[in-house]
Amino acid sequence: MSSAKLFATSLLVLATLSPVHAQDTAPADTAAPTEAPAADTAAPVDAAASATPAQPTGIALEIAAKPDHKTLASALTSAGVAAKLAGSPFTIFAPTDQAFAAVPQPMTDWLMNPANAASLAKVLTYHVVPGRVTAEDLFAKIKAGGGKATLTTIEGETLTFTEVEGNIKVDGTQGSSGYITQPDVEQSNGNIHVINGVLMPTFG
Repeated sequence: MSSAKLFATSLLVLATLSPVHAQDTAPADTAAPTEAPAADTAAPVDAAASATPAQPTGIALEIAAKPDHKTLASALTSAGVAAKLAGSPFTIFAPTDQAFAAVPQPMTDWLMNPANAASLAKVLTYHVVPGRVTAEDLFAKIKAGGGKATLTTIEGETLTFTEVEGNIKVDGTQGSSGYITQPDVEQSNGNIHVINGVLMPTFG
């Protein structure tokens, strides 16, 4: 049996029985419950950034500077993904520290183990799509798709987007999902959408 399937089994036990410690296994379903933000407060754009355009810093540097993205910034650096985000335009769906905190601790420990950097990079690149994609673009794609849109990530798998009470929901695999809580943090080489969930790809 593959390490991924072993980890899937251990996480199922973790979710349905008592807390256990998973070691030397690969990740599976880690979806934490996420809720759509209230419609009247959903997706506030950074007003200060809009009113006074700042010198573009690039996606990775902007994430590193945000106080609620310390985990993501550390993970991007540890997995070597930050350097990839310095080139051509990308759009990243950036989970907050609170979103990462909702992931079961055994999974977090496993991913942050230097020996598993490739798997961590897989998770992180699953949050990134090529090009500059705005919230307006996503709403338009959802409407054109009859209520659903998909984008292919640089990891190779797709993310699914739907509109829920005026908010954009992002679904990954294995039941993982999140809502965009702050859209269009525009950078010189792309766009950042803050989300309240960690998205998981499949692990073979």
